[in-house]
Amino acid sequence: MNVELEFLEGDDLYPRVVLETMLRAKANLWIAMANVKDCQVEIRGRYRSIIDGFAALCRKGVEVRLLHSGVPSASFLGSLKESGLAGNRNFKMRRCGRVHFKAVLADDTHLHLGSANLTGAGLGAKSPKRRNFELGILTQNPALIERVAQLYHRIWEGLLCPDCGRRNVCYVPLEEPREDESAKHAKRREKTTERAFDHGLHGLHG
Repeated sequence: MNVELEFLEGDDLYPRVVLETMLRAKANLWIAMANVKDCQVEIRGRYRSIIDGFAALCRKGVEVRLLHSGVPSASFLGSLKESGLAGNRNFKMRRCGRVHFKAVLADDTHLHLGSANLTGAGLGAKSPKRRNFELGILTQNPALIERVAQLYHRIWEGLLCPDCGRRNVCYVPLEEPREDESAKHAKRREKTTERAFDHGLHGLHG
């Protein structure tokens, strides 16, 4: 089977995936990411939160789905709260701890697969000298799109949950993420960092 692929790396990802694929979706936009942060993107000549881009799509009737595994950053949840997007019927988020693939499906016609997360250093407009080294591919191949869409749908609808080996540590999918969840996560991370830092200082002076 011949598959036409466009190879992307580095600075190519932001314009091709975010500006020309995600933010130009006409009917539906399905995103799967491990990590989600409040990355900045260029919207009408100004750098704004990716949430503003999602909100603009939803107002046009585009269905936006965000499937993720990690707790979104506090700034992402703050922007989500300010936008009022959490209550919009066209926008949904769900969380599965086993999601690690990064994919963007737009209008059932465009697919991006790659290493980058929905973060400033991944897909966002971070400075070229500060962004991550990322790779990806863009394709319009129907067979590949169908395969990824099927996996996305099965996870999104919970069809894989009954046989999941991590149900004992699973959390309820976050269709309307709460700011307190991110705050708790940040506190736990802060304490862990402090303990590691203290341990390191003790080792230096010991």
